[in-house]
Amino acid sequence: MSRSERINFGSRLGVVLATAGSAVGLGNVWRFPFMTGHNGGAAFILIYLGCILLLGIPGMISEFIVGRHSAANAARSYRRLANGTPWMIIGYMGVFTSMLILGFYAVVAGWCLQYLFASVAEHLQGDAAYVSKYFADFSSDPVKPTLWAVTFVLITHVIVSRGIRDGIEKVSKLLMPLLFILLMLIVVASCMLPGAYKGVEFLFKPDFSKLDTGVFLEALGQAFFSLSLGTACLCTYASYFGRKTNLAGAAVQIALIDTLIAILAGLMIFPAAFSVGVHPDSGPSLIFITLPNVFRQAFLGVPFIGYVVSVLFYALMSLAALTSTISMHEIGTAFFHEELKLSRRGGAAIVTVLCCIMTVLCSLSFGACPELAVAGKSLMDCFDNVTAQVLMPLAAFLTCLFVGWYIPRTVVADELSSYGAVNAWYTGLYLYSVKIICPLGILAIFLHQFGLI
Repeated sequence: MSRSERINFGSRLGVVLATAGSAVGLGNVWRFPFMTGHNGGAAFILIYLGCILLLGIPGMISEFIVGRHSAANAARSYRRLANGTPWMIIGYMGVFTSMLILGFYAVVAGWCLQYLFASVAEHLQGDAAYVSKYFADFSSDPVKPTLWAVTFVLITHVIVSRGIRDGIEKVSKLLMPLLFILLMLIVVASCMLPGAYKGVEFLFKPDFSKLDTGVFLEALGQAFFSLSLGTACLCTYASYFGRKTNLAGAAVQIALIDTLIAILAGLMIFPAAFSVGVHPDSGPSLIFITLPNVFRQAFLGVPFIGYVVSVLFYALMSLAALTSTISMHEIGTAFFHEELKLSRRGGAAIVTVLCCIMTVLCSLSFGACPELAVAGKSLMDCFDNVTAQVLMPLAAFLTCLFVGWYIPRTVVADELSSYGAVNAWYTGLYLYSVKIICPLGILAIFLHQFGLI
């Protein structure tokens, strides 16, 4: 498929919203607020923003360069620029990683759909013990979580199979503004609660006494994972960018949207939690155990508002999950569509079938079938750990080396300047960052994850 035959995003807004949607996900809601509050508040946010500039944006631009220059799926994009060298393995690694992520991510997304339904039906009314038991019973059920997860994959399939402009771009233009509106509504309701200022203080008050090497590495890791570096998602979406799209400008806008939503998520969670004296933890327990009880207690005097906030919250979670599953699905769809010369719907069908199989196995391994485990960990946890701790950092590390040291500088310069349409005065600074700073930063994340730093 030549560039002239390849469909691009129809507008600049579509480029930004679709690509930002790929970065915005469930991790923005529970991981970023928790890490911010426990690592110095505003001090952590400042370090995080620095890491976005040093690692996140250059890493995004690197994947953009590969994707737009080749105008193909991730595997073919790296293969074209690698010229038969082993560098081409990066693209295949990205496709494989995205499939694994979609396999277990859909399980958590399915939980969001179940809790949206439960909120609407008022099934989450009860004390902390009741809500905890509700999650334990649901997650260990062999049928319900599996059906919700498969349903989520099928919803994603319908959107992706409709194509770039009629599917992904059109839905992103609807989902991203809606997600932001829902988020703002809950933030306003949360911050108006009695004692909410304690939660705001917890999130934003600088505590420089907590800063150490570990906090810097945590901020670096959050910047890396929040932007979905190393999944081939950014490369795939960039293959649909037009020649005049400003790659650096798009990267900055996407990073700002991603960071803004993460900070707003903190303003949504902490004021409500502190208002009722609950210290939120991280992970699934925050979203599916702690917060239902928080919403019930916080709005005890006005049950209707508590009901509305709970429904809006799980609607928000479902939308955030959907923007991410769309991007993960598209990576594999583009690969099978182009490499096997299938129709787009055929490529999407292959991804959906494979991911449904992995999703069923991951869902069952979490509760109903604990014997589906590797080295004592559930299959779902294994997929999560392998992708987050090994495949994503490795792919991002290799991409930086590939773009910084292997790809001809003329290619990099042409892409950064959008073939003369943009004044890419930062080219030298970018190349220094992607050659030296980014690889060292990602290497530090690797070592920190395995306890070597």
